[in-house]
Amino acid sequence: MADVEVFPLGEVSVAHEPATPGEVVAGKPTLGTTPITTLGDTGVEIGIWEMSTGAVRDIEVDEVFVVLEGAATISVEGAAPVAVKPGDLVRLSAGTATVWEVTSPLRKLYVA
Repeated sequence: MADVEVFPLGEVSVAHEPATPGEVVAGKPTLGTTPITTLGDTGVEIGIWEMSTGAVRDIEVDEVFVVLEGAATISVEGAAPVAVKPGDLVRLSAGTATVWEVTSPLRKLYVA
């Protein structure tokens, strides 16, 4: 591996598939993930994740992400919904049950 690697994020394409029917809360959302690299042999993956408009349920992994494009509200039972937009850095904890309501197609850079 090179000492310095550059990943032009704007050029990373993400293939989408329809969300799993049991996870869909509203709309007909599609999702996709493209892994980009890993941090050495730690198993930590860095990539791009996208979702079209709509709402889905998810069980999270330990993750930090930066919203690159779009807008969404992330809801966790018993807590106030959290709105995210470009430039926001978000931390999710493993096992958290969430509902993602995407109002503008979302693109995020994740580290998980």
